[in-house]
Amino acid sequence: MKTEDLKLIVKEKYGKIAKENQGFVKSSCCGTSSCCSDSDFISMIGDDYSTLEGYNPDADMGLGCGIPTQFAGIKKGDSVLDLGSGAGNDCFVARAAVGPTGHVTGLDFTEEMIEKAKHNALKLGFTNVDFVYGDIEDIPLTENSFDVVVSNCVLNLVPDKSKAFSQIIKVLKSGGHFCVSDVVLKGELTESARKNAELYAGCVSGAIQMSEYLSIIEKAGFTDITIHKERRIELPDGIVASENSETGIFSITVSGYKF
Repeated sequence: MKTEDLKLIVKEKYGKIAKENQGFVKSSCCGTSSCCSDSDFISMIGDDYSTLEGYNPDADMGLGCGIPTQFAGIKKGDSVLDLGSGAGNDCFVARAAVGPTGHVTGLDFTEEMIEKAKHNALKLGFTNVDFVYGDIEDIPLTENSFDVVVSNCVLNLVPDKSKAFSQIIKVLKSGGHFCVSDVVLKGELTESARKNAELYAGCVSGAIQMSEYLSIIEKAGFTDITIHKERRIELPDGIVASENSETGIFSITVSGYKF
């Protein structure tokens, strides 16, 4: 499938999620049936945000696979960029970390998500958070302008990951860093197993081997690459069957620095 066709599919899917005000559990994980509960899906794919400072339930659509801000080392006064910001969940958590002297920008290429995020920010009265329409493969923001870039379960959906990380290093200041949570593969999955996993959890689409993912980051020019958290995504029996515990679908949270 062509790159533009893939992007259109992603844009339409997430636009529909925003319009329906539903999270991944209802619209992308289980389709129209209720094959898993919200709590089941959080433990399987994402993490619980509810105790974090800055958390706003209206912005949490259950679309993440980790909490990148947890390991991002965000400081007061920082300028932070969230790629694939959705309804603003990670942006609002990052805003609590940067404080009133910092600034958070969310970037998304789904107009409906941008509108939803702006509405949430307006309701909260935030003036140091803004949301920008744009493509991660061609970020429309000033070079060398951010201290930290975060992203949550989004880059795996980007067709050209090399281009995405080259854009991340471009917008970071010297000495800045990124921290992203994402979905990767380890070991060889059968074609049927991968298709079953993609049908069950849409965020598996576009996932590549973890070794390749880390290699792309290194080739983009990042150093001090660190995996802060790695967790096997336990899909229901029969979705991905493997006797090897090292083979399967994993969520990772990884960071790297620009020097």
